[in-house]
Amino acid sequence: MRIYNYSEARQNFTSVLNTALKEEVIITRRDGSKFKIIPMDNKKAKGHSPLESIKGIKANVSTEELVETIREGREGREYFNDK
Repeated sequence: MRIYNYSEARQNFTSVLNTALKEEVIITRRDGSKFKIIPMDNKKAKGHSPLESIKGIKANVSTEELVETIREGREGREYFNDK
């Protein structure tokens, strides 16, 4: 993470944006307020799923049980037919 004060960020704005592509950037003002710069369209990340960074879990569930649960959720049986 890189922290810039407001004046430094304003004078080196291109550098701040380039840094934000690689790591978290925080800009602080004299009054103590802080801002985080987040890239909206990182060309380096294109082609990768945002879910790739989520780790899986071990679960004692069969494929059939999982598919059935998803199907029930999509069909709304649990919410509409059990009344």
